[in-house]
Amino acid sequence: MRGPHDVRRTAKKKAATKAILFDKDGTLLDFDATWTPAYEEAARLASRGVTTDAERFLELTGLDLATRRSEAGSLLAAGNSEEIAEAWIAGGADFGLADLTTELDRIFVSKMHDAAPLPGIREAVDALLARGFRLGVASSDSEAAIRAFLEGTNLAPKFDFVTGYDTGHGPKPEPGMVHGFSDAIGVPTSGIAVIGDNTHDIEMAHAAGAGLTIGVLTGTSARQELAPHADVVLESAADLIGFFP
Repeated sequence: MRGPHDVRRTAKKKAATKAILFDKDGTLLDFDATWTPAYEEAARLASRGVTTDAERFLELTGLDLATRRSEAGSLLAAGNSEEIAEAWIAGGADFGLADLTTELDRIFVSKMHDAAPLPGIREAVDALLARGFRLGVASSDSEAAIRAFLEGTNLAPKFDFVTGYDTGHGPKPEPGMVHGFSDAIGVPTSGIAVIGDNTHDIEMAHAAGAGLTIGVLTGTSARQELAPHADVVLESAADLIGFFP
């Protein structure tokens, strides 16, 4: 349970926030509805059509084969294409790392064109912009996939900054994505809030000295996984409208 000191500290951090860096998967869009079909297609390719191998690759990197959901903290929940490809090759996929990474990125970008934002996200983004916040997206997906999603949903003009695992700022949970956002918009990291559904997002924020960390429950992590690390946990990023009045 958070005490009065924690509440006051969070309120102070909230008041200092000038910019918000969003995770994409599980924060802006429905993670499992979007990614389970993408991972299944990618595993079929990596296994060269051998169903038992495809299922083994998926399970190896964190897919619960019964529920078809990615487990919190797994490579499928928080890793990037190269990390997933590396794990599948170690598990027996007959590909070179560069070739399989390229194929995974191709599949993942293709799935982003038709991905829909979670309920209330458009309204929250518009409200935050109206209140003067600068907005960015930082994802373990490729930059091309992030931009495909934003362009397909007409959200692209609303974000000042986009970075993926391949943009050059390093992967999560390293601090480079937050630093890149800070440099791009001229706001110190202490004035940036980072919001995401995974502990990798929160760890990245802490490593970079971000002012505020916000967990959301629309992705792969439960409240008990996020609460010990984040300043606050919201049901959804759509609740930012009420959080930043």
